[in-house]
Amino acid sequence: MYQTDTICAIATSMNSAGIGIIRVSGEESIKIVDSIFRGKNKIADCDSHTIQYGHIYDGDELIDEVLIMIMKAPRSYTTEDTIEIDCHGGILILKKVLSLLVKAGARIAEPGEFTKRAFLNGRIDLSEAESIMDLISSNSELAMKNSIKQLSGSLNKIIVDLRDKILYETAYIESALDDPEHYDLTGYPDELSNKVNSMIESIDDLIDSFNSGHILKEGINTLILGKPNAGKSSLLNTLSRRERAIVTDIPGTTRDTLEEQITINGVALNIIDTAGIRETDDIVEKIGVDKAIDSINDADLILFVVDSSRPLDENDEFIINKIMDKKVIILLNKSDLVSQINEEDICKKYNKPVVSFSSVNLDGLKTLEDKITDMFFSGYVKSDSTLYITNSRQASCLLNAKISLTNVLSSIDNMMPEDFFSIDLMDAYNHLGEITGETIDDDLANKIFSEFCMGK
Repeated sequence: MYQTDTICAIATSMNSAGIGIIRVSGEESIKIVDSIFRGKNKIADCDSHTIQYGHIYDGDELIDEVLIMIMKAPRSYTTEDTIEIDCHGGILILKKVLSLLVKAGARIAEPGEFTKRAFLNGRIDLSEAESIMDLISSNSELAMKNSIKQLSGSLNKIIVDLRDKILYETAYIESALDDPEHYDLTGYPDELSNKVNSMIESIDDLIDSFNSGHILKEGINTLILGKPNAGKSSLLNTLSRRERAIVTDIPGTTRDTLEEQITINGVALNIIDTAGIRETDDIVEKIGVDKAIDSINDADLILFVVDSSRPLDENDEFIINKIMDKKVIILLNKSDLVSQINEEDICKKYNKPVVSFSSVNLDGLKTLEDKITDMFFSGYVKSDSTLYITNSRQASCLLNAKISLTNVLSSIDNMMPEDFFSIDLMDAYNHLGEITGETIDDDLANKIFSEFCMGK
């Protein structure tokens, strides 16, 4: 059941900082904050969307010097009366002010409860609510831009349009069945088939974007593999633009995995540098080699680094046989030296993209970066107009809607009565409604918002 009591929470990180913000929302928020705030004016007497200077008191004890931001209903994030208290950023100060608010009648908000109220009060739909957490956790520029697109209602517009079309067709069928004298269904199945196919195409575009969208949100899990001294650690340092890994001429320098997150062309890469793969009697090195091989299964992309100044050997062949079914880019490293490997021959032999590369003079770096983004985003990664589905729940709803619309086409092909069309059309309508929260049940809504951070 939706509660209308007043809630409060610390909205900024629980670390010492210059400023800390406490958010209060609900019918009694102004009254509660007024009970601990002393300024030139009472908050209740102030206009909405103004900032008041004053102090927080616990009885006669001064607690902090603050600024109070006033947002009166319905012009606030939750559409309720909302107050934000800008305190000094000490953790003890924030906790003290929060305890005073609770003592005055507020309660601590549950994770995501401010956003949940915004959703329940019609301020945002569920897809926009989910995009807020994606925006907060964005680790690349493109992920951030995609979240902003969803937050601005891009997905909502598509879903609403599809649902309107479905509802129109359902209403037409029901009207024709109830009043056949004024509504003629002759030739209608063929007409409906064309419209449903068009809807499925729109849904397919969104479903197809999910694989790229998931990568956009989580980052590309990228594994650097190669035999010792192929230049793996140099590659990591080059991509991260800093000396992240120790580089020496001694084979087997890297004994364990090194992890780094970088951004290329606006996309996050979660890079893992591994021990050089070779037969070894060194127990510690062997553990690193085994760990590198075990990491292959979890990788979205493998950068196979080959020392192009030396012919391929059994270690190179062993690695390539292990990764043939993965997305792989073969880097012919040390292109600044005399090459012993022909790029064209390698490309034909293994049917994998090949890039000549040098960590010394950075030859091939831009080519490598472009190949990575093209491999995962089909060349559209730079398009600001592309909307990616990043949420698996939304992708599942889209798939269920497509199945229901496909059932409509089957009913048409099998010349079933028109009321069969309506059943599956309404199923699709409801599945699409789950994306925006129009038809979602309370338990699922509670689960979604429970995954939000505190104070949001």
